[in-house]
Amino acid sequence: MTLRAVNDVGSTSDASEDLGLPGWLYHDPEVYALEQARIFRRSWQLVCHLSDISEPGDWQSLVIGGESILVIRGDDGEVRALSNICRHRASRLVDGPQGCAKKLVCPYHAWTYELDGQLSGVPGKRDYPAFDMADYGLHQFPLEIWRGFIFVNIEDEGPSVAAMMAPYEDEIAPYRFEDMRALGRVVMRPRTVNWKNIADNYSDGLHIPVAHPGLKRLFGPGYGIEAREWVDRMWGPLLEGVPGSSSEALYRKFLPKVDHLPEDRQRLWTYFKLWPNTAFDIYPDQIDFMQFIPVSPTETMIREIAYVLPDDRREMNAARYLNWRVNRLVNAEDTKLIARVQDGMATQSYTQGPLGLGEVCLRSFARKMRILIPEARMPCKPAPGWSAHSIEGSIS
Repeated sequence: MTLRAVNDVGSTSDASEDLGLPGWLYHDPEVYALEQARIFRRSWQLVCHLSDISEPGDWQSLVIGGESILVIRGDDGEVRALSNICRHRASRLVDGPQGCAKKLVCPYHAWTYELDGQLSGVPGKRDYPAFDMADYGLHQFPLEIWRGFIFVNIEDEGPSVAAMMAPYEDEIAPYRFEDMRALGRVVMRPRTVNWKNIADNYSDGLHIPVAHPGLKRLFGPGYGIEAREWVDRMWGPLLEGVPGSSSEALYRKFLPKVDHLPEDRQRLWTYFKLWPNTAFDIYPDQIDFMQFIPVSPTETMIREIAYVLPDDRREMNAARYLNWRVNRLVNAEDTKLIARVQDGMATQSYTQGPLGLGEVCLRSFARKMRILIPEARMPCKPAPGWSAHSIEGSIS
């Protein structure tokens, strides 16, 4: 199958542009540490939707870039991103992915914080001379709300989510993201692979006809990819009248017309990957969000959740269920693929492979990695301690 409408927007010339990233980057502890500092502390990370924290005290959490973060709605209705770490002895304040609280009370020594992060209670306060409670509120992180979704950025660097997604605003607007609600809860899926392995696979268009027969039947030769400066986009129009599995055939049959979508979106699946690790799949019936959260050099947690617009039609409920069935198989296929690749990346005989001119998304990703970690141009791992002398470039 030939990829169509392939574009690479905003790329720069690089002596290594025709090569993929070397295998040692996918399991090296020093690379992992640099990525935490140079990528994940400086990028926008999805936490939840405004509808997920609709009432005062509602919160959802995210652990990324070495920080535990709470997005919480205050008594004043404002949404804030607060550190989930007590200012006294660094205990985590709350556990779990979501909850509701009238106040945030530390389980270690009962220091108490209001929903806006201000410290309001300290047992034995008289024992702390020259202590001003106003100086010990919870740390607050930068926050951006894009089309109803809440993102945080630990160090507030790089372009906004709105700026990154600006080329696609007209395309996304009809889906009414702001009005969506969660379909179920956040699911965490551990994978024993490097996060870049998952990110590469998500944007790799060449493996679709080889490894995903169901998607090949759904899209035929119409799968396309493109890479812009901060966003990869992949898409496939659904073919009609093509034999397939029962789930594929029934999905085509039951997927109803969605009145707020233009005609060219009624039977189109679109995939976006926002730098560096947030992906969302846009279907006529729902959208699925995924994040590839690094846990170690060879472990990643895939964090995912679906959002939908209220629609009680039986056909829509059936389409959403069948969507899940189709993509459950795709996910299982991808899980096996990335495990094979991770094993191969760990062998000494593999250095790095060539990238075709059509592999624009992988080229774009590799370019950013080489700018942020220049040693990524080296086919073999340098001597231990190399990261102490690594000089970072800028992709902003």
